[in-house]
Amino acid sequence: MRRVLTLFTFLLLTVAAFVPVSAQARGEVLIKNATVLTAARGTLEGTDILIRGGKIVRIGKGLTAGSGAVTFDATGKFVTPGIIDAHSHTMLSAINEGSLAVTSMTDVKEMLDPTDITIYRALAGGVTSALLLHGSANPIGGQSATVKFKWGRPAADYLIPDAPLGIKFALGENVKRSSQTQTQPGQTFRYPRTRMGTMEVIRDAFRRARDYKQEWDDFRAKKTKVPPRVDEELQPLVEILEGKRIVHCHGYRSDEHLNILRMAEEFGFRVGTLQHGLEAYKIAPEIAKHGAGVSIFTDSWSYKLEAYDNTPYNAYILWKNGVTVSINSDSDERMRRLNLDAAKTMKFGGVPEEDALKMITLNPAKQLGIDKRTGSIEQGKDGDIVIWNMHPFSPYSHPEITMIEGEVFFDRSRDKLNRAVLAKEREELEKLDVNKAPGSGGTPPARPAERRIKERDEADRGEIGGDN
Repeated sequence: MRRVLTLFTFLLLTVAAFVPVSAQARGEVLIKNATVLTAARGTLEGTDILIRGGKIVRIGKGLTAGSGAVTFDATGKFVTPGIIDAHSHTMLSAINEGSLAVTSMTDVKEMLDPTDITIYRALAGGVTSALLLHGSANPIGGQSATVKFKWGRPAADYLIPDAPLGIKFALGENVKRSSQTQTQPGQTFRYPRTRMGTMEVIRDAFRRARDYKQEWDDFRAKKTKVPPRVDEELQPLVEILEGKRIVHCHGYRSDEHLNILRMAEEFGFRVGTLQHGLEAYKIAPEIAKHGAGVSIFTDSWSYKLEAYDNTPYNAYILWKNGVTVSINSDSDERMRRLNLDAAKTMKFGGVPEEDALKMITLNPAKQLGIDKRTGSIEQGKDGDIVIWNMHPFSPYSHPEITMIEGEVFFDRSRDKLNRAVLAKEREELEKLDVNKAPGSGGTPPARPAERRIKERDEADRGEIGGDN
């Protein structure tokens, strides 16, 4: 018990050392004399931003604020909207429910872990919002969560209250379990095992959902007297049919993504985003016609068979065809460098600077349905702001301040000071008897960081039940 309490105490100290620094979360914040990359209205030199009550109230030169305002001198620095990651599993304590082919009744909001240190590291990379997705074990997976990384707050505070509902679909190798060559004694392979079986599962689910919806429509129209039994599996699919829930569909091959677009049109709804979409460039006109967005990696591929046929010009080709493109991470580590992934689209195809920036700010906001409140620096939007030491597309750049709704959640200068405090706390804890070597009754050592990263990467690639 003493060992558990000691470790818990250390966790609390660690979190406490990195809690938000602003005591005036709903007061005034003034950023002075910055180069502002608005992601909507071009670049503004020597410009001020005034945030009040969490919202951007004025953008211009020579702005003033009240005596109690928090002021940042951004002379010689760059300001951007907070980065938005449109495909993440950060802060989820569980990702996949793979026992059934359709698990639309599950919800990742039940799995939020606000103490996950990768949240803080994401803020250190300028990421303020993310779409947290169920894994890719099922043709129809669980419900998603759209969050802001309000480190140090309860899990409920992370959720964006007016964000549209979402759900994860998946196609390809992970769904049909290509890497599973045998089962345990007495077990059978889970259906589906082929790509055509995957499409059948999805079509069957929507036919059942359509019938279920009709039963409720008849009841509400008083054509029947007894209400149908509530079906937790079919209700989210009805919300898709009614345009109330966004489909985010994992996949790599162009033929599969084209199939899901056609099926959506068959049932009268629109796919929100094609996730990964390594071959999306092959069907760019069809995607644009359907109205789906695509959320991709810039230059990550060939980690499994269906992920071979990609090109770093994917983003450019999609953008050129009028598709709303975002660059995502699907990785706790890669998330911290999305600014550089966006910059690569300028090299591969010559995407203009502002359009490249939109791929990690305004475009993912549009895909998640939160662009009215965040994703660009405009009057009336949330004060989700990053102050960079230099242009964010430089490999030498880093965020100095990351704020959400005008409240600072990462301060690089304070972080440096806290490192010495944490090192001292760790040293003191390690001196305690309960933290001696395991053979002497102490706490077993944690897995090395490199092993934890390797395991996470394996999960992300689908090798041990992850998402990629």
